[in-house]
Amino acid sequence: MKFNIQKSMQSAINSALLVLKLIVPLFILAEILLYLDVLKYIAFIFEPITNVLDLPKEASVGIAAAMFFNIYAGLAFLAPLQLSPYEWTILGTFLGIAHSLVVENAVMKKIGIPHWYSWTLRIGMAFVGILPLKLLPKDFFDRTISTTETIARKSYESFGDMLWQATEASFILSIKVIVIVTVIIFVMDYLKSRDFMEVYQHKADSVFSIGAGLFLGITYGAGIIIAEVKKGTLSKSDILYIGTFLMLCHSVIEDILLFVIFGANGWIILSIRVIMAFIFSYLFVLFYKRRLHANHPIH
Repeated sequence: MKFNIQKSMQSAINSALLVLKLIVPLFILAEILLYLDVLKYIAFIFEPITNVLDLPKEASVGIAAAMFFNIYAGLAFLAPLQLSPYEWTILGTFLGIAHSLVVENAVMKKIGIPHWYSWTLRIGMAFVGILPLKLLPKDFFDRTISTTETIARKSYESFGDMLWQATEASFILSIKVIVIVTVIIFVMDYLKSRDFMEVYQHKADSVFSIGAGLFLGITYGAGIIIAEVKKGTLSKSDILYIGTFLMLCHSVIEDILLFVIFGANGWIILSIRVIMAFIFSYLFVLFYKRRLHANHPIH
């Protein structure tokens, strides 16, 4: 297969347009809802979650902010609570899986994964992910409370100022995503055009997609997957496996370090998320294939 710069460029442009359509409006909407402080009206819904997570009820607002918007928004509410390293590890595991659900699940929908599956998987597995932590002895964690790190909530002079800054930030984020996705698409297409890659091309599609999401995040990884889906190089089971893996384990460096600075055990969070991603993505795909075979048996 010969490397076609024009095809790679078209693929990158298509992915870029999709990124802009997804990120800009949802990013601005999230900032508007945060500015209007709507979380205080729904925080009580999340209080039962704090009981399951062994967290104070005051953490409910931060959990809501992280789940609906992003981890940074959640940390702005959680940082002042003076939580212990054990509690930060619980939060890092739970919110590492179940955060930015509105935006990231919308991205997953674009690659063919239904909303009900994304929401059920991420919220359900977030609760499963904290179970190993509850089995560990409490003295396993350093109980010293972290007080040195804080994340300030954004402040705006007016609604118009908020809208302008949110729009600017959404475009900056979009440009970063587009640049990285474009570079990866060109690298992928070039490598797949080499003779030595022909045997491994099918695996390479999955590896690149998972690698991009694992280290950079769902938005970046999905941009790569979307390009491959349009080329027809990934089957439905491939998409399900990659999507399931990334929803459980993505952006492992940035997301985990955000909780480590408050005292969380990053190695535990990383281990739980990686192990869960491998096990459950394999099991879900296995179940999907068996169900598909049962509905369409080979005679």
